[in-house]
Amino acid sequence: MAITILIPTALRAFTDGKAEVEAAGGTVGGVIADFAARYPDIRRHLYDENGALRSFINIYAGDTNIKSLNGLNTAVKDGDALMLVPAIAGGSRRC
Repeated sequence: MAITILIPTALRAFTDGKAEVEAAGGTVGGVIADFAARYPDIRRHLYDENGALRSFINIYAGDTNIKSLNGLNTAVKDGDALMLVPAIAGGSRRC
Protein backbone atom coordinates (compact mmCIF):
# COMPACT_ATOMS: atom_id res chain seq x y z
CA MET A 1 0.00 0.00 0.00
CA ALA A 2 1.65 3.25 -1.14
CA ILE A 3 1.02 6.37 0.90
CA THR A 4 2.59 9.68 -0.12
CA ILE A 5 4.22 11.74 2.61
CA LEU A 6 4.66 15.44 1.89
CA ILE A 7 7.91 16.68 3.43
CA PRO A 8 8.34 20.29 4.59
CA THR A 9 11.43 22.15 3.45
CA ALA A 10 12.96 22.05 6.93
CA LEU A 11 13.07 18.22 6.89
CA ARG A 12 14.10 17.61 3.26
CA ALA A 13 17.77 17.43 4.21
CA PHE A 14 16.89 14.05 5.74
CA THR A 15 15.05 12.75 2.65
CA ASP A 16 17.76 13.41 0.07
CA GLY A 17 16.01 16.68 -0.81
CA LYS A 18 12.75 14.97 -1.76
CA ALA A 19 9.54 16.93 -1.25
CA GLU A 20 7.47 13.73 -1.41
CA VAL A 21 8.27 10.17 -0.47
CA GLU A 22 6.24 6.99 -0.43
CA ALA A 23 5.87 4.66 2.52
CA ALA A 24 3.66 1.73 3.37
CA GLY A 25 1.32 0.91 6.22
CA GLY A 26 -2.30 0.52 7.17
CA THR A 27 -2.27 3.28 9.78
CA VAL A 28 -0.56 6.64 10.05
CA GLY A 29 1.74 5.19 12.72
CA GLY A 30 2.72 2.31 10.46
CA VAL A 31 3.40 4.65 7.55
CA ILE A 32 5.53 6.99 9.67
CA ALA A 33 7.48 4.01 11.09
CA ASP A 34 8.13 2.72 7.56
CA PHE A 35 9.18 6.22 6.48
CA ALA A 36 11.60 6.51 9.42
CA ALA A 37 13.06 3.10 8.57
CA ARG A 38 13.67 4.20 4.97
CA TYR A 39 15.21 7.51 6.07
CA PRO A 40 16.84 6.73 9.43
CA ASP A 41 18.41 10.18 9.84
CA ILE A 42 14.95 11.68 10.25
CA ARG A 43 14.00 9.37 13.12
CA ARG A 44 15.40 11.63 15.87
CA HIS A 45 13.42 14.56 14.48
CA LEU A 46 10.16 12.63 14.57
CA TYR A 47 10.45 10.49 17.71
CA ASP A 48 11.60 11.26 21.24
CA GLU A 49 13.96 9.05 23.28
CA ASN A 50 11.00 6.91 24.38
CA GLY A 51 9.90 6.22 20.81
CA ALA A 52 6.85 8.50 20.96
CA LEU A 53 6.08 10.95 18.19
CA ARG A 54 7.39 14.35 19.23
CA SER A 55 4.61 16.68 20.38
CA PHE A 56 5.57 19.42 17.93
CA ILE A 57 5.20 17.15 14.89
CA ASN A 58 1.74 17.49 13.40
CA ILE A 59 0.56 15.06 10.76
CA TYR A 60 -2.33 15.84 8.48
CA ALA A 61 -4.38 13.28 6.59
CA GLY A 62 -5.91 15.42 3.90
CA ASP A 63 -6.92 18.65 5.63
CA THR A 64 -7.35 17.08 9.07
CA ASN A 65 -4.81 16.88 11.86
CA ILE A 66 -4.66 13.24 12.94
CA LYS A 67 -4.81 14.42 16.57
CA SER A 68 -8.52 15.10 15.97
CA LEU A 69 -8.98 11.65 14.40
CA ASN A 70 -7.49 8.46 15.87
CA GLY A 71 -3.94 9.77 16.15
CA LEU A 72 -1.31 7.36 14.91
CA ASN A 73 -4.02 4.69 14.73
CA THR A 74 -5.82 6.61 11.98
CA ALA A 75 -6.41 4.23 9.08
CA VAL A 76 -4.99 5.05 5.65
CA LYS A 77 -5.59 3.51 2.26
CA ASP A 78 -3.59 3.18 -0.92
CA GLY A 79 -3.16 6.55 -2.60
CA ASP A 80 -3.69 8.65 0.54
CA ALA A 81 -1.33 11.51 1.34
CA LEU A 82 0.02 12.59 4.70
CA MET A 83 1.63 15.94 5.39
CA LEU A 84 4.26 16.45 8.09
CA VAL A 85 4.01 19.87 9.71
CA PRO A 86 6.53 20.63 12.45
CA ALA A 87 5.38 23.43 14.74
CA ILE A 88 7.61 26.45 14.47
CA ALA A 89 8.21 28.90 17.29
CA GLY A 90 10.44 31.83 17.77
CA GLY A 91 10.80 35.34 16.53
CA SER A 92 11.50 38.48 18.40
CA ARG A 93 9.63 40.75 20.72
CA ARG A 94 9.40 44.36 19.77
CA CYS A 95 9.82 46.75 22.61
